[in-house]
Amino acid sequence: MPTRLTTILMLALLLFLPGTASAQRPEHDAGEFVIISAQYGTERHHVDVTQRLREGAKRDRMFRASNATFGVDPAEGKVKTLRIYARGPHGREEVFEYREGSMVDGSKFRGWGRGDWGSGKDRWSGRWGGDEGEFLILSAQYGTRHHHVDVTQRLREGAKRDRMFRASNETFGVDPDQGKVKTLRIYARGPHGREEMFEYREGSMVDGSKFRGWGRGEWGDGKDRWSGRWDGEHGKH
Repeated sequence: MPTRLTTILMLALLLFLPGTASAQRPEHDAGEFVIISAQYGTERHHVDVTQRLREGAKRDRMFRASNATFGVDPAEGKVKTLRIYARGPHGREEVFEYREGSMVDGSKFRGWGRGDWGSGKDRWSGRWGGDEGEFLILSAQYGTRHHHVDVTQRLREGAKRDRMFRASNETFGVDPDQGKVKTLRIYARGPHGREEMFEYREGSMVDGSKFRGWGRGEWGDGKDRWSGRWDGEHGKH
């Protein structure tokens, strides 16, 4: 009888413990960051692996960033990187980088195990290097001191396609001062509220990485006004 009673008690305890352990297990699905997109590869050759990441996240909290995991090798012979783009608690886009072969821990991402992220409700900037430069664009002007035109909208359209582009008549669809060498001037607000001016000679390349919200085109909408002066309020870059 004692042996039988002991067996019953042990079985009851075994049935009870899993529920207790589950109740006490830390919540791994309530991280700070909401995933927007996951890209795997190199700067020049990378692919969207958001869906593959979602599928893997439902199975494991930790996994290895590799060709085998994502079922693709976007840049043969090169060391790849997994970049997870996420929105932080204050709305800022953050980039989490994992070198090929390293382990990824999903505990910092909200809804990891449920996979309820990367659905398009919150859009990725579209840039491999993130989208959080220091300067907020106010206006873009193209031409010469005496003859220049506003190309803010054309710049916004181009920024959504590429991080880098060439300042030219073809790019902006206008030649505001024929026979003269033109200049693109981007007027922006710096981190301390100071207006800054960035100058690009006709034919030179423009890199959007220093500008906030570049890929999203969330700038030059009139909420923060340009001074209106070709030379800007302060020094140029």
